[in-house]
Amino acid sequence: MNARRWLRWLPVLALVAGAGVDAPPVGAARVPDVANTKHNLSVSGPGTVKAVSETQICVFCHTPHGAQSAPAAPLWNRKFSGATYTPYASSSIEANALEMASAPGGTSKLCLSCHDGTLAIGSVDVLNAQQNVAIDLRNTGPGGTMPAGAGATTGFTRNLGVNLTNDHPISFTFDATLANNDGELRTPDGITVGTRQAGVQPKPKLPLEGGQVQCASCHDPHSRETDPAREPGKFLRANRLQESPPTGGPFSEAADQICLACHDKGGTTWAFSAHANRDVADEVYTAAAAALREFPANVPVWKAGCLNCHDSHTVQGARRLLREGTDSPATPKAGGNPAQEQVCYQCHSALGQSILTSVVNVPNVRDEFASSFRMPITDADQQRGAPEVHDIGTGVGARRGKDFVESQQLLGKTAPTNRHVECTDCHNPHRVTRNRSFAANGAVPDAEGTHSHTAGHTNIASGVLRGITGVEPVYGSASFYANAISFDFKRGDAGTGASSAANSPWVTREYQICLKCHSDYAYDQPPLLGSSGGGTPSGTNGMERYTNQAKEFQAPPSHRGGASAGDSGASGGFNIDNHRSWHPVIDSTGRSHAVRGTTTASWRAPWNATADVGTQTMYCSDCHGANTAADTVVPPSTTSATPWGPHGSTNQFILKGEWSSITGASGRENAYTANALCFKCHDPATYANRNGNGGTGFRGGGQSNLHAFHTDKIQRLRCTWCHVAVPHGWKNKALLVNLNDVGPEALCRTEDANDLPTGLKCTVGQPMPQGTQMRNGPSGNGATSTTNWVNRGYTNPPYYLNAMLKIRTFRQSGAWTADSCGSAGSAGVPGNGQSGRNWMRDSNESCASPP
Repeated sequence: MNARRWLRWLPVLALVAGAGVDAPPVGAARVPDVANTKHNLSVSGPGTVKAVSETQICVFCHTPHGAQSAPAAPLWNRKFSGATYTPYASSSIEANALEMASAPGGTSKLCLSCHDGTLAIGSVDVLNAQQNVAIDLRNTGPGGTMPAGAGATTGFTRNLGVNLTNDHPISFTFDATLANNDGELRTPDGITVGTRQAGVQPKPKLPLEGGQVQCASCHDPHSRETDPAREPGKFLRANRLQESPPTGGPFSEAADQICLACHDKGGTTWAFSAHANRDVADEVYTAAAAALREFPANVPVWKAGCLNCHDSHTVQGARRLLREGTDSPATPKAGGNPAQEQVCYQCHSALGQSILTSVVNVPNVRDEFASSFRMPITDADQQRGAPEVHDIGTGVGARRGKDFVESQQLLGKTAPTNRHVECTDCHNPHRVTRNRSFAANGAVPDAEGTHSHTAGHTNIASGVLRGITGVEPVYGSASFYANAISFDFKRGDAGTGASSAANSPWVTREYQICLKCHSDYAYDQPPLLGSSGGGTPSGTNGMERYTNQAKEFQAPPSHRGGASAGDSGASGGFNIDNHRSWHPVIDSTGRSHAVRGTTTASWRAPWNATADVGTQTMYCSDCHGANTAADTVVPPSTTSATPWGPHGSTNQFILKGEWSSITGASGRENAYTANALCFKCHDPATYANRNGNGGTGFRGGGQSNLHAFHTDKIQRLRCTWCHVAVPHGWKNKALLVNLNDVGPEALCRTEDANDLPTGLKCTVGQPMPQGTQMRNGPSGNGATSTTNWVNRGYTNPPYYLNAMLKIRTFRQSGAWTADSCGSAGSAGVPGNGQSGRNWMRDSNESCASPP
């Protein structure tokens, strides 16, 4: 090109050089006008970084002669950086691995010649026929490089550095194959996204370079945003923010933010999620938070859309382009280790900590995770420490990133120190809705996104759990001792009106999410208590390890109702009218008021309705979660601001109330342990009052309420005297312990071996033989010794905690008699051989004055 032709084209190149920008239609917000952007580095430029005296605009990037020889480089006038880059990578990206590893390439290298901070911005190849000229600039960084701005490691600088792991991936092929493999990408259509072809109109709005995504696919370095309400436009080719509520349909250039041109996060699933729905995500950013993110003033959450949680050039150290996603204590964050929860804490915190002007309807999970007992959400609490081990896109199957699939090994299977929790273990932020049911229409939000706690109670997953992964145990035996033989993995989102059947391919129950970690799906041996920071210490309630809840909560059909087909594994009379018991988390019990001998006074609402008893189910989070008032499991707030979930609590085991060896009646006149967990559902006026007139299954022998009778006679009552210490599920009816039938659920200890007579010895460290009778006041001095007798209950973790009860014959509810209880057999080995009152009165069994 000769000099005269170059001069003739110079005004045009100043607008469109190298980007193929088409003149926008009349009235469009973006216009080609590089002279009035920060990319005008001449003395006339509007930015702070500009030349001391140089007046030419294009020369900082382009030259008509002596340009760099590089494919697709538009008469490039700068050297390319020789830096070694660390490209973006993640386990869930489906792009070509070799392309990802060799990035950056193509024209992205042009952008990085300034934006990686390694070369002086004013260094050009040719200026006024002179080679290798250094143009003098103001306000640059050291050596004339890109200034760091808010800090080179924050998400609020455009000095990207050479570590691109926190920057949107580039230089990879984006085609139908990638879109199909990912499952949440739109197939390039050649109109919105595609490679531009000479002479073909209209040109794709977001151009690919030879089919690859490059910096210029999203950014036009020559364009200017003319609408003040949309500034700064960040040189983007489409809207930075959502201009109208998303619909979930085809990309709308006028309405949708640029992210949705490529990313289709489930269509209407995202559009009606709690993070995108205008009727839900209507909270407004504070002035400071908006200014930091360069958002317009008073921008609502729905309008920020993807940018609430992601930034295409985020803080160094964050993964998956998560905004502020590190554990740095700085504001804004500067480097640090990945910390996914910090992204959520931006909004889900108390007023003053949140970036929002109102948090009335925003669950405050940050404070709950700061509780005395909490899930190990932070790197410091996790056994592996930093960096966080949580990583979706691992495991088996296709499209793992789309459904947040994570491998069993990362959950702790075969690698116990991998056990962890992150927000996206339980929630899919692209799918959560503010609905009582996961299958409800997200376009019509309910008052809250947590489950409905009313009569007809269920265990159906709520909207905040929609679309995450979980497991359904498959059982091969009804025995309490048998683990599940396999687990059906649940994933995906079936949309509005989806089936709520437990055998659906997607999560339909809260417990399916919980069992993903709290069962042998995620471990080979139950983990030790206290192994993670914030966990309940080992030895609490005598427990050393967690339990396998998939085993405990099994609800065998043959044991529902009044079935007498017991399966404890014991022999003889211990199985008569006995059956497995469970809190109805996985399935209902089938035991109505009539079968139980109970009345509406037995439970607090909503558990007591006659039509519901035996058919209703419940949630893990009905017992586990932040502390609640003494008479309810419902959080104190009637708005969405208080979470239901088991994030953290002031009570051990993340319980909503107190549960220990002293839980129960503490006096005769409706006095009971303060904030007792049991009495948040079981009415203490019936169970902890000598005058209790409500029905219970423990009645007979002329007494309508034997709980009240014992409270009157003993003047106190402890739940664990008679009931299992981990009340998820049990081998006997009514969660009753039976010291005549201690079995493999307990390990033999030295004191157990000493308290058993010769011939009945157990082996220390091994499971107790089925049907072993244990004395409920062991001395540790041998079965025949009465010297230094210890007046105590039997404690052997995890299920026996100060246990006293011995059952000679199990009875149907309402048919208990005095001789139903007592030491087994006339010989009473190793007990006293007595039944009824005689068994209790004999001090050799510690029942005269139980501890």
